[in-house]
Amino acid sequence: MCAARAGQRGRRVLVLEKAEAAGKKILISGGGRCNFTNIGAGPANYLSANPHFAKSALARYTPRDFLDLVESYGIAWHEKTLGQLFCDGSAKQIVAMLLDECARGPVTVRCGEEIASVTHDGQFAVSTRTGVYRAPALVIATGGPSIPKMGATGFAYDLARQFGLKVVEPRPALVPLTLGGEDVLFREISGVAAPVEAEAGGARFAEAALFTHRGLSGPAILQVSSYWKPGDPISIDFLPGRERDWLLDTKRASPRTTIRGLLRDAMPQRLADILAERLALPNDLGNTPDKALRIAEAQLARWTFHPNGSEGFAKAEVTVGGISTAELSSTTMEAKRVPGLYAIGEAVDVTGWLGGYNFQWAWASGVAAGDAL
Repeated sequence: MCAARAGQRGRRVLVLEKAEAAGKKILISGGGRCNFTNIGAGPANYLSANPHFAKSALARYTPRDFLDLVESYGIAWHEKTLGQLFCDGSAKQIVAMLLDECARGPVTVRCGEEIASVTHDGQFAVSTRTGVYRAPALVIATGGPSIPKMGATGFAYDLARQFGLKVVEPRPALVPLTLGGEDVLFREISGVAAPVEAEAGGARFAEAALFTHRGLSGPAILQVSSYWKPGDPISIDFLPGRERDWLLDTKRASPRTTIRGLLRDAMPQRLADILAERLALPNDLGNTPDKALRIAEAQLARWTFHPNGSEGFAKAEVTVGGISTAELSSTTMEAKRVPGLYAIGEAVDVTGWLGGYNFQWAWASGVAAGDAL
């Protein structure tokens, strides 16, 4: 995106890509259909040490702007849920579109180029096995270490540190969480999913949670994982939207109903059974004290889990942290102390929610730098 924008402004641009083909992360996204943006993307949907940093770029290149580009190429799309936009066809269409945009300017894309070294002596010199490339400006657009099987590394951070830029400690985000201790019991219902409201670090998301053989996953868990820190609990409301004292109201209306029966009506049976077992209220509601029902209601609304970790960068969709925004201009993405050096996308300490937000940051930050080069 950055190369295309700069190229179409008449700049000679060279893209050095380590992988054998461009856009590998784009190709695997959205189940191969690329969740290319979110129509509601705004600064509130991003984590950063400076929550204001993303405002400028996101305001100047919006989801509608990218959607206009997609439509200009005749790429059919649909909204799946919660503003998430996907290709009707294939993510290959997005990669082809971006490469075509590059071809409209003097942009050269070279794949299979492993970077050996980068130096700066008035110009930037990038060495690979095929030669040394020099330019007055260098853009770090190499992402974070999430999904290493795709070739992802912490190269962006090493390069930033080489030039004296601070890095906010990176950690896995949008990642499944693992369970141990008493929570191990829930691994027995691996494969069960249910709509919940999950909370961690003050952030709440109402989507599906999935129990796995290692712990917790699903959209709601991936979302809160970005806010979760090791040692912190997470809580799940298994029956979101219920009115206060709903169990007492049910007791009066249907005293012969049991907790197990109620839960089985509201969620998958295996999940209902394990929750009922933990609540340990075997009698029907009519023979259960009101105090016990209030305690059960509170527990179902804020069931606490204590993750013992996450599945790490190997399973993380993105990375929280990265090149400090304090080092960069929010308007141009240029390093304040190193003229001509830019950083964009996931390499920067700006991390979006699940659902197309990280792509929108890639497009918007790429445009910001591309317009400034």
